[in-house]
Amino acid sequence: MWFTKSKDEVIKDLQVNTIQGLSTQEAKERLSRYGENKLATQKNRSLLQLFFAQLNDAMIYVLLGAALISAILGELSDAIIIAVVILINAVVGLIQEYRAEQALEALKKLSTPKSIVKRDGKILEIPSEEVVPGDIVIIDAGRYIPCDLRLIETVNLQIDESALTGESVPVDKNADLILETLDTPLGDQKNMAFMSTFATYGRGVGVAVATGMKTEIGKIAKMLEETDTEQTPLQKKLTELSKILGFAALGISIAMFLVGILQGRPLFEMFFTAISLAVAAIPEGLPAIVTIVLAMGVQRMVKKHAIIRKLPAVETLGSVNIICSDKTGTLTQNKMTVVKFYADNAFGDVDSLNINNPAHKLLLESLVLCNDATYSQESKTGDPTETALLEMGAKFNIFKTAFEEQHPRVNEVPFDSDRKLMSTVNKYDNEYLVFTKGAPDNLLKICNNAFVNGEIVPLTQEIIDNIMDKVNSMSQDALRVLGAAFKKIDSPHGDIDKLETDLTFIGLIGMIDPPRLEVKDSISLCKQAGIKTIMITGDHKNTAFAIAKELGITDDPSQVISGVELDKLTEEELISKIDNLRVFARVSPEHKVKIVRALKAKDNIVAMTGDGVNDAPSLKAADIGIAMGITGTDVAKGASDMVLTDDNFSTIVSAVEEGRNIYNNIKKSIVFLLSCNIGEIITLFFAILFGWATPLKPIHILWVNLITDTFPALSLGVEPGDKDVMKEKPRNPNHSLFAGGTGVSLILNGALIGLVTLTAFVIGARVYTGTTNLFPIFPANISDDALTHAQTMAFVVLSVSQLIHSLNMRHPTKSIFQVGWFTNKYLIASILFGIFLQEIVITVPFLRNVFGVFDLRLYDWSIVVLLSIVPLVVNEIVKIFIRHKVS
Repeated sequence: MWFTKSKDEVIKDLQVNTIQGLSTQEAKERLSRYGENKLATQKNRSLLQLFFAQLNDAMIYVLLGAALISAILGELSDAIIIAVVILINAVVGLIQEYRAEQALEALKKLSTPKSIVKRDGKILEIPSEEVVPGDIVIIDAGRYIPCDLRLIETVNLQIDESALTGESVPVDKNADLILETLDTPLGDQKNMAFMSTFATYGRGVGVAVATGMKTEIGKIAKMLEETDTEQTPLQKKLTELSKILGFAALGISIAMFLVGILQGRPLFEMFFTAISLAVAAIPEGLPAIVTIVLAMGVQRMVKKHAIIRKLPAVETLGSVNIICSDKTGTLTQNKMTVVKFYADNAFGDVDSLNINNPAHKLLLESLVLCNDATYSQESKTGDPTETALLEMGAKFNIFKTAFEEQHPRVNEVPFDSDRKLMSTVNKYDNEYLVFTKGAPDNLLKICNNAFVNGEIVPLTQEIIDNIMDKVNSMSQDALRVLGAAFKKIDSPHGDIDKLETDLTFIGLIGMIDPPRLEVKDSISLCKQAGIKTIMITGDHKNTAFAIAKELGITDDPSQVISGVELDKLTEEELISKIDNLRVFARVSPEHKVKIVRALKAKDNIVAMTGDGVNDAPSLKAADIGIAMGITGTDVAKGASDMVLTDDNFSTIVSAVEEGRNIYNNIKKSIVFLLSCNIGEIITLFFAILFGWATPLKPIHILWVNLITDTFPALSLGVEPGDKDVMKEKPRNPNHSLFAGGTGVSLILNGALIGLVTLTAFVIGARVYTGTTNLFPIFPANISDDALTHAQTMAFVVLSVSQLIHSLNMRHPTKSIFQVGWFTNKYLIASILFGIFLQEIVITVPFLRNVFGVFDLRLYDWSIVVLLSIVPLVVNEIVKIFIRHKVS
């Protein structure tokens, strides 16, 4: 570990002269040995590979089998229809996934294009890709770090590591530091600088100790590369369903074939009937409908400031029961803000600061003038801490640019990480004021007076104790505390060392990266919805706990754990303790992945939010990764499933609500389609069992499955959301699609549809053969014309009854009169359109010939209507009893 070694040891190990740097020849040899300083990326899949990936699905295999058999039997129209459905599904999936896996490419772009190094005793600017281990790298403010460095020289160097560690405050670096603990977190390795972090202040020199994939960023890239993409709960359920349907179709077909053979029916006829039954058992439109309903959900999510990158993520949101949130920029504003002050014995929120009080006003002036940052409404530059001070001044109409023109800086003592102080000398009329700001304990050592009630009084022990009491109070609230002092001098020139002596203490300010205003309510709503919020951050424990307490995540310190403590736990120990932990502080990217995996091991559905490079592996490891759209890095966005365009934690809650409703709607569509298919199976199976003619042709079943049922299924997919959905607990992802009585309802409704279809088939046959005898129920030796009329009756009743049945699916217990007939206008339009299409099929001569049907008379239509509304009437009666039982 380089951070445990001294500068001399590092230089010796890497065999480099700090004055000369590497020679050109040595640099070439090392470049050949270690490779270029860039991140390796996986080869992108071609469009063809992506297309075939869409076909790797159990349901698609079943459909391909059905299409192949249809083609072999000469039913080309059936085969073509199924092939078109498969193609549509594959194309929709292809469009959604194209350009989806860009995380590693984005990581690669984070590398800085140029670096300053010493080579052959000269300072050179070279492409960052050419930096090799052992290179002496020069760092100055405003420059990105090109690789991992062991610092060998630092002058007030501060580096913003928020993208890597999640810590919002720039880190003071110290080249002379030697760390003894091997498990020191990244954020505490103050003698190191890491690839793609940013120098905000000071300057330094470092030795390159790791390049390319060996860097900390490279480790993240490798973790992204190794993370497997898991199926969502719905995908798993659909895969299981596909297998069940495939085996069921095969089993029913074989059973039907054997029954027919035993009845003495022709072999070819029974083979063809068995295939018809197999087609009836498979909801051909299901994959496309699920994909399209998810795609429509994506469009609705965009309006709620959430961009879904991967379709199944919409559904996964609905089952989320844990949200792991990064603190910086997600729960907080990622902006240091002054929140408290102490001056002239007044202690409180910064908004209560009185500009008319001389001490208060002097505190503001000192912090604005003793400041190297710039701030305006349009832009701000410099250290985030100093920017926060300027923003505080702007609230009270003290603007640095204008104020510095009145009181120009004539001398200064720059900030020094050893002194932890900064001083400026500013002209006030005919005299000069020294302003000093810095760490309160260091500042008090050089003060001998205090500014109280407009007067300068001696700094007594009582005053010092009072000041330190306020410092401790703010520190306990995880505030970063700065003190300010001043003194008057006659001349700005002279010994600089004497400027920071005999100062008069003015006051204190406390700052923090504050929580987002709306987040507390969102977390409260999550609790109500049975969703646990967990904070994961690179900040220290006290800072993390203070924010977590304010947001209502936890008020128990025992529920907070640090990365160092986490390292001491085995995977099994972490899994056993994970249910009682709410805050993870001072963690590394590896820790975040470990936490997500431990939560998933307890059968949780985990959402992970984040915006930094350090969040990318855990975003990918989670069931659903949620990246911030404004502050998020390209890496985080590339690894995520969803991107928030407003960086608002509250948007996640809206997205979860939408996800729950979308899942419910998809479930309605699936159950509707399956109940319709069961109706078709029962129709065919019992007709053959009773020795009747085949009531439905394969093309009839395909038409109903792909055309008639599709529009209501899609309309159920856009059913208005349940207003009380967030009052329910998250659904158990292990529960079946058919849990809670859904399976029983599905089978009973399927049986009902099958019964009315068989009834229509029998009525059609008896009417057109003029049969009046009760037995046989189905006429023997029926003519071809009479059979066609009977099949047409069965075909139309099957179609229309399924259309009407879609109204039953809108709510499991509420009557259609309670739900409202026209609250889903798309469904009503689908039903009417379906009936219209059915009329077209049996009236247009060309289509009549293709489908082998006859035009129905008015009497026939009256029978169709009466039979088709039976499922609706029966369900309305059943729902009355269900509501009565519940109440």
